[in-house]
Amino acid sequence: MKGWLLKEVHEPLVLVERPDPVPGPGQIGIDIKASGLCHSDVGLMEGITTSQLAYYPIIIGHEFAGTVYAVGEGVTEFKIGDRVACRAGYGTPGVSMEGAYADKTIAPAQFCTIVPDDVPWMQAAAATDAGLTAYHAVAVTAGIKAGDRVGLVGLGGLGMNAVQVALALGAEVYGSTRKAAVREEAERMGCKATVAVPEDLKQFNLDKIIDFAGFENTINGSLQALAPGGTLVLIGLGSPTVTLNTIQFVGYEFNLKSSIGGTVEDLKEVLKLIQQKKMTINTSPITFDEIPEGLERLKEGKVIGRLVAVLD
Repeated sequence: MKGWLLKEVHEPLVLVERPDPVPGPGQIGIDIKASGLCHSDVGLMEGITTSQLAYYPIIIGHEFAGTVYAVGEGVTEFKIGDRVACRAGYGTPGVSMEGAYADKTIAPAQFCTIVPDDVPWMQAAAATDAGLTAYHAVAVTAGIKAGDRVGLVGLGGLGMNAVQVALALGAEVYGSTRKAAVREEAERMGCKATVAVPEDLKQFNLDKIIDFAGFENTINGSLQALAPGGTLVLIGLGSPTVTLNTIQFVGYEFNLKSSIGGTVEDLKEVLKLIQQKKMTINTSPITFDEIPEGLERLKEGKVIGRLVAVLD
């Protein structure tokens, strides 16, 4: 196998070759067909979130899908040749074990699920994090259901995925972003209306707002827009610390929740939405050899949607 190794922080990834990994008990070996590039991996390389790793040097990369080439002891739910995807998060490749910027990896079977034949590899890979994280925030943490009026702040990759999830659940969706072209796209998707700044969402009487940006101004703007008793779900990490108007927060009995990642069950639901054509994650293909260059583009803010390395 070959893979891109994080050897030291603040240094380029190193291409390494190793024997093909052999799955242990409860694990499966996966021939990677597509591997998504996530901005959190830039944080690992820059020393910002490196402490989350179980160890390093390590092959990073945590958004992937592929076919099973080997099955470890005790695994009965998968067989060689199955199309699978592995949900991103703790305990999975790229964080707790060797990752998916590689042509092969192993993964705990408990974190994997079957990928339907009509779901493309690129979509399946991006579903494991970019799709999963948006779905969990909308459907689970915020508990959005049919008829709810929800505001989505920060219509980047995750935010636009959340638009599709909320619409699929039957919600009335409103969005906020400073980018006029993105507002137009969100309205074409089905948003009832969009605004440039979150405080302007106040006119829509929203009981739930999800902030995918997470800056102090977007958090406080969202609180200004919420109806009394409303809930703000924070998922973005734009500001490491935030000052809140506690008189406003307590006086209006606001609720504050946080959301990160998701479960295998969430991943299954995202794959269903993709299969049903109710969700399409914005992806762009690159080659395996272009992974380091792609991560540099992510660092520089030059990527729209999700870059996915295609190995198939």
